[in-house]
Amino acid sequence: MARSFSRPAGRFESKGLRGHTTDQLIAKLAAHQPIPAIALIGIDPYLRELCRNKIIDTFTDPASRDWNLSRISVRHEDWDQVFDRAQTLPMLSTCQVVVVEDVQSIEKLGDESRDRIVKSLEQYLASPASFTVLVLEADSLDGRQKFTKVLHEKAFTVALEITPESAVPLAMQMARERGAELDRSAATLLVDAVNAEPGRMSIEIEKLATHAGSEGHISKDHIECLVVAARKNTVWQLADLIAEHKANAALTLLENLLREGEQPPMIVGALAFRYRMLIEGGGQSGGYSRPGQFGGMPMPPAQRASKAQLLRGLVALADADSELKSSNPDPRATLEFLIARLASPDGSAEHFTEKGGF
Repeated sequence: MARSFSRPAGRFESKGLRGHTTDQLIAKLAAHQPIPAIALIGIDPYLRELCRNKIIDTFTDPASRDWNLSRISVRHEDWDQVFDRAQTLPMLSTCQVVVVEDVQSIEKLGDESRDRIVKSLEQYLASPASFTVLVLEADSLDGRQKFTKVLHEKAFTVALEITPESAVPLAMQMARERGAELDRSAATLLVDAVNAEPGRMSIEIEKLATHAGSEGHISKDHIECLVVAARKNTVWQLADLIAEHKANAALTLLENLLREGEQPPMIVGALAFRYRMLIEGGGQSGGYSRPGQFGGMPMPPAQRASKAQLLRGLVALADADSELKSSNPDPRATLEFLIARLASPDGSAEHFTEKGGF
């Protein structure tokens, strides 16, 4: 059976852009179906490189690849170069691949420049060069803009995201490719810890495989030590502030995390992982409250939370995750409202002001 790493629904929406899965792209490439233009939409570096390499391997010959593979950044509006190259015959080959990077930069241009590029793109895709595969890479695109609608209608758009469920077999495969063994329970722990982001999974598995050494087995203990422990202090601290209903302090810590480059989905995913671990541990009456577990010291606030509180927290975290994946998210506002909701004794955010405080 073929492995499946993409969203089972087959499509998802990112800022208004629907896309096929990476599996659908790979299946289309395996069938050697002609694809004049492919749009890779998403920030995950692993999935982007996976798709890009599959496209290049499918349509170019290694012997002449240096001549027939072009990479052009349009960050500084070099779209004329893109269309000129796409319509230039390849050398010693029947096909070439033109990779266009930083496509999302078009959204920062003025109306006149953007309209000119959209018109050129429409003209090209109406009669694309039969010897060129145009690959357009963007972190995200606004589905309300005409440029994105043209891509959706004329190009094969791919959403570079996967679900946590499909990320588990992907993590296991990554480990095998590095000569290590990762069982499903350990893979699930890893996926939770990195919020199912393949790029981070790849980095962590490289580190874990090296640590496992000749033994070759990556255990849950390895992941707890090398992956979870590396990030838990700040996230655990955030969870404790929330449990103590210290919303303003939690918002200050959140601000610091964002300033240091933490991505909103990662913060939500890490908190959800923490809440799930606490629920599995039994909350107030379970494994986290055994006598002597903390050497006579009081339990951290988050570990004194009731199961009902933790379950309400998971609902709030799920809502925030959905909001971050909506068509036009405001990540900072979403996280601030989440903190307000989690820190509120009754699970609401009715006392949260528009200025971000209580």
